[in-house]
Amino acid sequence: MSDFAWQKVKEKGVQVSIAFPIEMNMRHGIPPIHKMQELGMEPSLSSDVEVTMTADFFTQMRSAMTMQRMIVNQKVLEQGDFMPFPGGNPWPKPDADKPPLLNVRDVLRFATINGAKHLRLDGKTGSLTPDKQADIIILDATAPNVAPLNNVPGAVVSLMDTSNVETVIVAGKVRKWKGQLLDVDMNHLRRQLERSRDYLFGAANIPKNLFPH
Repeated sequence: MSDFAWQKVKEKGVQVSIAFPIEMNMRHGIPPIHKMQELGMEPSLSSDVEVTMTADFFTQMRSAMTMQRMIVNQKVLEQGDFMPFPGGNPWPKPDADKPPLLNVRDVLRFATINGAKHLRLDGKTGSLTPDKQADIIILDATAPNVAPLNNVPGAVVSLMDTSNVETVIVAGKVRKWKGQLLDVDMNHLRRQLERSRDYLFGAANIPKNLFPH
């Protein structure tokens, strides 16, 4: 969008959700996180085309942080606008004319309360607050990919994946318990998905090939 359009977005309080992996993968241009930072705005995260790339929010959070930091860090390297940092890695100067680097708490906020705010549901969900709906995800912090735990937001955003999701509670109802989905017949669901796939391939006259070149 033009700068004029972005200014109108901000003035009118329009909410913007970014699907970082899909936008980078499908030639939609660079996800506009830097433009939003310049305007003092924050996005929520979305997945968009779930049949093309994974929709899990660990991927959405890591993609957001990695992409934003990659661009800022590259500008720092190209312009030499950095100061020494312990370990020898360059670090942006505090007064550098660049957006601040996103951190794990930023993208965790994008993935939780920001999504609720953008849907005008933050009075109901998005945070663990008295009188809000009990939407809770319990993560396993003893798993090898995060143990020993030393920074909770960092572990959730930078290290965890769907295998760490142990329990899920939606509106107070347990939907997943100790790693197992409840009230879901996975074999039946898989058969339905396979029938749908076979129908679509047949209707489009496309040969089914699980190992295309």
